[in-house]
Amino acid sequence: MKKILPTLYLFFGTFFFSQNVSFETILNDKISIRAIELHDNKVWYSGTDSKFGFVDLKNPENKKQIRLSEKKLQFRTLAQDKNSFYAINIESPAQFFRIDKKTLTHQIIFKDTLKTAFYDALHFVNADLAYAFSDSDERNNLRLAVFNSKGRNSWFVIENGIKLNKGEAAFAASNSNIVSNSNYLWIATGGKSSRILRLSFKNEKFEIFNTPFTQGESSQGIYSIDFANEKFGIAVGGDYTKQEANLNNIATTNDGGETWQIQASGKNAGYTTCVKIKPNSNGKEIISVGDQHISYSSDFGKTWKKISDEKGFYVCKWIDKNTVVLAGKDKISLMKLKF
Repeated sequence: MKKILPTLYLFFGTFFFSQNVSFETILNDKISIRAIELHDNKVWYSGTDSKFGFVDLKNPENKKQIRLSEKKLQFRTLAQDKNSFYAINIESPAQFFRIDKKTLTHQIIFKDTLKTAFYDALHFVNADLAYAFSDSDERNNLRLAVFNSKGRNSWFVIENGIKLNKGEAAFAASNSNIVSNSNYLWIATGGKSSRILRLSFKNEKFEIFNTPFTQGESSQGIYSIDFANEKFGIAVGGDYTKQEANLNNIATTNDGGETWQIQASGKNAGYTTCVKIKPNSNGKEIISVGDQHISYSSDFGKTWKKISDEKGFYVCKWIDKNTVVLAGKDKISLMKLKF
């Protein structure tokens, strides 16, 4: 009986959550999507085969898709300011595209021709400041491109003096290994080393913090981070070659990323590509998405429940307190939560 009870609790817990989650697919297409933005009641996306477009949240028949290039580029980044969207293809030469929100006309505004350029994430801190993070150069220097409208009013690669460890890189899994607030920018790395790089906007200096995350192989490490405020943050990931592995693949911080505590090791659904804290929950409620599952935490990431076995999602965003939009392999869907 002692062995049966835990199994029953797990079954009924999963059953309860599955009965309180529903899905509506609002876009089907032959595309892999790893970056989305919300604007004007629409989900905007970039993906494979140079595809960029939107689908209306309330009327999915209202949709449009364009190709940003005649070449079959892969886009895993997307960000926005007031008037435009921005996307970068992942391989060299890395081309920075700007797409007008009203007309969808687009142009290349910057190119990084470095042979090792591979941009993993693109993030706007505010209307005047944005960062894009690439894999390192051949000398293991951190490669960071910056847009500053109050400075050069253009994109440029900055000299930052940061050396990454050999084999330390990042994962272009969901455009979510960069996050910021008004005081800090956080960047998560993975591979041979999985660390947190924190940039202070006050003095423009980086600090680097080690993590207890699973690391050491090129497929391991942090894939996604999110912060509720200046102190509390969460990191998720694992090993994409061993998606069922669930040891040391979730961690939280309560001091702004300086120290990290492993959570739910051996007690979660495995490899995860994207994590998002529910707005206005102060970090208490969190959704995470992996290729093989969708999971939920209601206690600051300490424990997790797999709420769906839906597969093929890579990225997610909260729309409101009861709705999450998810995108991935060949689809964009809305998930309604009833708990």
